[in-house]
Amino acid sequence: MATPGKHRTHLVWDWNGTLLDDVQAVLGATNAAFAELDLPPLTLEQYRETYCVPIPRFYERLLGRLPTDAEWQRMDGIFHRHYTERRAACALTEGVEELLARWCRAGRSQSLLSMYGHEHLVPVVRGYGIERHFLRVDGRTGPSGGSKAQHMERHFEMLARLEGTARTAPEHAVVIGDAVDDAVAAAHVGARAVLYTGGSHSRGSLEAAGVPVVDTLAEAVALAELMAD
Repeated sequence: MATPGKHRTHLVWDWNGTLLDDVQAVLGATNAAFAELDLPPLTLEQYRETYCVPIPRFYERLLGRLPTDAEWQRMDGIFHRHYTERRAACALTEGVEELLARWCRAGRSQSLLSMYGHEHLVPVVRGYGIERHFLRVDGRTGPSGGSKAQHMERHFEMLARLEGTARTAPEHAVVIGDAVDDAVAAAHVGARAVLYTGGSHSRGSLEAAGVPVVDTLAEAVALAELMAD
C-alpha cells in the first residue's frame, strides 16, 4: 500500500474511462439498454457529446422525456449485465501501471473513487494487480445513476481517518477523471481536478467544466503535481 511522504499532492483517481479503458464496453452496454426502448444505437462521438449525470437525464436527452421508474430500472439492469460481460476484455489505460508505481515510489499518496458498485469494484481492481498502490479503493454504495459529489465527501472522510494521512485533505488533492461530474465532485469538497479525454465526454464537453483538460494520463499527473503542491 502507498504511504504518504513529504510531497503534499494526493491523487484521487476515477476508474471507468480513466484508469480502465472501457469506453467501448460502456458504449456497447448503453446501446443494449437503448434497444429496450427502440432507440437507435449511438456512435462513440454521439455518446461523448450527449452523456451526462444523473444518468436518467442522459436518457432524457435521447428520449425527449425522462424515463419512467420502470424503464429506468429495466435499462439500468440491462446496462450492467451487458457491461459486466464486456468488461472482462478491457485493459488498463496505456501507461497506468507505471504512473501509479512511480507516484508511490516518490512517497506520494493516491486513492481510487468510482461510481462502479463497491462490491464489484474492489475485486475488479484487485484482479488488475494495482490495488496496492491506493490508500483506499471506494466504489458507489446505494442506487446507481447519481452524482459523485456525496461519494467524494465520504471518500475524504474515510481518508482522514487513516493514521498518518493528514496530507490527503481535499485542499492538497487533485481528482483525475473522464467526466464533468468528476470536476463537480472535486469542487464540492474543495479539491482540484484534471479531466481526461479518453473516456465518456468530448473535449468540448469537458472544457465547459472550467478545469484543465488533457489527452493522456501522463499529462494529467504532470499537471496535478503543479496544481496542488
